[in-house]
Amino acid sequence: MAGKEVFTDIPQRKIGEKCAVFGIYDTKGSLDIARTTARGLHALQHRGQEASGISSSDGNTIYTYKRRGLVNQVFDDEDPAIFSFDMLPGNRAIGHNRYATSRASFIKGCHLQPVIDEENVLAAAHNGNEPDLESIAKFLDERGVDYQNKNDTEMMHVTLLDFIKRGASLAEAMEQAYRLFKGAFSFIAMDDEQIVGIRDKCGIRPFSIGRLNGSYILSSETCALDILNANYIRDVNPGEMVIIDEHGLRSTSLGEGHQRLDVFEFIYFARPDSMLLGKRVGLARTELGRVSAREMKHNNADIVIGVPDSGTPYAIGFSQESGIPYAEGLVKNRYTGRSFQKPDKSSREVEIRAKLNPVREVLYNKIVLVEDDSMVRATVAGIVTAMLREAGAREVHWKISSSRVRNPDFYGIDTPSQSELIGADKCPKEISEYIGADSVEFLEYDSMIRGIGVAESLLSTSSFTGDYPIDIGKRWGEFVPKRAN
Repeated sequence: MAGKEVFTDIPQRKIGEKCAVFGIYDTKGSLDIARTTARGLHALQHRGQEASGISSSDGNTIYTYKRRGLVNQVFDDEDPAIFSFDMLPGNRAIGHNRYATSRASFIKGCHLQPVIDEENVLAAAHNGNEPDLESIAKFLDERGVDYQNKNDTEMMHVTLLDFIKRGASLAEAMEQAYRLFKGAFSFIAMDDEQIVGIRDKCGIRPFSIGRLNGSYILSSETCALDILNANYIRDVNPGEMVIIDEHGLRSTSLGEGHQRLDVFEFIYFARPDSMLLGKRVGLARTELGRVSAREMKHNNADIVIGVPDSGTPYAIGFSQESGIPYAEGLVKNRYTGRSFQKPDKSSREVEIRAKLNPVREVLYNKIVLVEDDSMVRATVAGIVTAMLREAGAREVHWKISSSRVRNPDFYGIDTPSQSELIGADKCPKEISEYIGADSVEFLEYDSMIRGIGVAESLLSTSSFTGDYPIDIGKRWGEFVPKRAN
């Protein structure tokens, strides 16, 4: 295993991350650390389907294996000539699932995580985004460190590495580098002694702490703890650093923090069985469906359906509150994977039709309410509307249990530019005409917050309000902030 790092030479696509991070330190030596990490990443598969990687350490060497594909594909040990868990020895590990949506290809083999240097000193993984890299770039320029062709995670990695090479421990390096990291991050790093996790001052992305048989775990979501039968301890606090080593877990505050979790974690990103801010995500989504039923028109509908899978809990809640029967009008093929076709209209339609199939007997001659979590470009909504009409639906009315997305995200989610956001400039009537539906309704902003059941002050609502709790620097020039109705 040359250089202790392995990845396959499969062409990549430009990163646009909504990712998962996971780390575990086994102080008792009772766990198969690599398999446990792979199981944790599998539970977090929804946060990234493009690539997966694990770095492990035995206290002397860091071993890394990463490549494109789903977790079960990357860590398939049926052919030891390709991969074996024996390639990842040790009692501590960090892992990463990567999500990328840009169709542009780039240099093969780069930008996969965990990031590791040639000397195997430091491995790092990141969920989030640094919208303004000016502070890091200035620091690296002053130190004479090359950061050309590196993304934000890799620039954070070389920053830490520079402090370490000058004599700092990993925890000390994190503390010194924290002032340079200006964006949203749940960030995890590992050397031969420690695993250290930090969270940005607003806690934009989720980050949890768990314990399993004396081992400490850091995970993007609590669902991974449940799958491993680990105990949830608490969340990493905004602005906090958590250090795990042979002595156990300790933490310190790196600066004043104020919780502002991305509201889209509740609406779409997080797994329904995860806990966020003390709320079960799936129950919050069902409640949003109920709120929608109380505040939206029912259009004399015969049935309410969801766009699977994300729209299903909303549709169930709408049905429960309204009394309109819930029906499975769309069936999802869960084995199609992600398409690598060109992003033109015809290929997108082929992709969607491969994933969703309308049930004619359920839809024929019916007035159909279609519940979904959000509407971004409305490309899918237009194709689904056409499919429902082809299946015989008499009327198609969309009920979106969140407000109009009017602003781009700069905190780690690959959303389109503002000009591509259907809700940025079009009203619901114009949107319904655009997608060929009979009507489109969005949940009012205040009702959306009430349905989630978490104080607005604890949430980042930038996609809806244009209020960005962490400064986005030069990115302000890319759009005009708008507030959803």
